[in-house]
Amino acid sequence: MSADRFRKWLMYAYAATLLAFIILPLLIVVPMSLTSSNSLAFPTPGWSLRWYAELWVDQRWPNALWNSVVIGLSTTVLASLLGIPAAIGLAWSDFAGKRIIYAIIAAPLVTPVVIVGVAAFSFFATLGLVGNKLSIILVHTAMAVPVMLTTVVASLSTFDRTLLRAAASLGAGTMRTFFKVVLPLIAPGVITGAIIAFIISFDEVVVASFLSTGAERTLPRMIFSGVRESISPAIAAVAVLLIAFSAVLLGVIAILQSRSQTLRAKVSA
Repeated sequence: MSADRFRKWLMYAYAATLLAFIILPLLIVVPMSLTSSNSLAFPTPGWSLRWYAELWVDQRWPNALWNSVVIGLSTTVLASLLGIPAAIGLAWSDFAGKRIIYAIIAAPLVTPVVIVGVAAFSFFATLGLVGNKLSIILVHTAMAVPVMLTTVVASLSTFDRTLLRAAASLGAGTMRTFFKVVLPLIAPGVITGAIIAFIISFDEVVVASFLSTGAERTLPRMIFSGVRESISPAIAAVAVLLIAFSAVLLGVIAILQSRSQTLRAKVSA
């Protein structure tokens, strides 16, 4: 066996081992969610769908799901409205302090989430907004904007700016050029950033634990509380649904990235 072929198989083995290490703990949750027992157990003593039905009987779970969806969508919209203009300004402008501004915007990515949660709780407690969706949305937006910014900047880096001059020569204004020329070409990056922003908000638990109370609990906060208070197989059922949902979103991102590469190749040609 040649050295190149050996390295290739070694890389495959490493990738398979790493993938198994990540996926196997997730797969174990599936039979645990189908148990007939009243507690989490593996292997399961029997099979039942009762815990999936329990998610709709116990109104705390649908309410938590609704809160997570509302907060996630609101975060996605705000992150898009703030991240896209910021990305255009940073990608197509050259000014003093550009790197500093980018570092400030990206700060939430490197700041420990616990510190963000403590600071957010202290700030919003003085405003009386703890336990309000608005406080969670604002903090999640600050955490999602850097991701939106990064994906849009990556799309703009390959954008042919001669198209802007062509649109201007045909009499198109700034807004018309943006919606008819720029946005369609960077749409895969925008949608990818929006999906990741939604996932960040939907799955976030630390900030939600600090800022959500009672009826405003999010789904991750409900899961975390359930693990602490009562180990119910309903938690495993929720986890399976969340894994499936995340897998679908990741599949959409993969398709968008593939289409983005195809579109860029066509534009370059």
